[in-house]
Amino acid sequence: MDVIKIKNMFPSIGAKKIDQINEIVKGSPKPKHQINMMTKGPSHKQVIFPMSSDNRDRFMKNSAIHIANLNRNLNNTKSKVSVDVICPDPSGITIITNKVSQASNLTIIEKYVKNSENINLSQVDMPCLPQSKSYLKIIGIPYFPNGNLQDCLNTSDVKTIIKQNHIFNNITLASKPRVIKVSPKLDMDIIWIDIWDVQSGVKAKGLVNRYFNFGSFIATIRGANANPGVPQCKNCWRWGHSTFSCKIQGSKCIKCNGSHKSENHCEFGWCCKTNEKSNPPRLETKKGEPCPHSFKCSNCRGDHHANSV
Repeated sequence: MDVIKIKNMFPSIGAKKIDQINEIVKGSPKPKHQINMMTKGPSHKQVIFPMSSDNRDRFMKNSAIHIANLNRNLNNTKSKVSVDVICPDPSGITIITNKVSQASNLTIIEKYVKNSENINLSQVDMPCLPQSKSYLKIIGIPYFPNGNLQDCLNTSDVKTIIKQNHIFNNITLASKPRVIKVSPKLDMDIIWIDIWDVQSGVKAKGLVNRYFNFGSFIATIRGANANPGVPQCKNCWRWGHSTFSCKIQGSKCIKCNGSHKSENHCEFGWCCKTNEKSNPPRLETKKGEPCPHSFKCSNCRGDHHANSV
């Protein structure tokens, strides 16, 4: 219906009313759905250092010594930046500082960490300041890429392919890739990846709708809705709040939920101490050996540790 037809139908109304009727008849176009695939990053007074879980655990055992050595190295260059705390993180370690680190500070921190004892350099990435996070998904890859139903696609396979492909140069993963089967009845999957980005999202925009070879398959990158997830406290191992906002006194063990740090489980955990009255009698866990006992998750009562996802 155009303006002339409306005028003929309603000859007594003015031009303003005609325009209003015309807009109602035509209707306003529905806005195109926009994918929000970014979340803003945290404070820059910290350094993100991605590394394997084995490297992280070995480094955290002597965290107090590392803090003292890092501060000594920074002070030798007359830097005003100092390290306050080193925290374990699912993707590596987070080094909390009193000021925002500059490029020269990052170089000192990187050199120290990589030269630390028992660090596997092949499983350590470049340190960086916290950035915004972009969310992407990779489609077009079978869940069993080799045709073997016993050999499904896993996180390690995805990380290897990403490191080898040039389109991911200068891209740092913010967390481990997640491989999710599309449906129990289908053999295809979706790979969800989170990357560190700038607030404009230029890194994610440079990847969206690009193709790359994944073995003998051609994979496609798409944008995904932002899903920052639920934080898990590394102090009490409960979900829903961060470590820095935890209100309990002391720490909880990730295995037995006892009031001691997880690394001291064998020393303070009740299960690792001798108890001749238990049935059967329980022997003390020998020093240096891992705890042989199994526990239920303190969050869901499942057969896994409290930090399993």
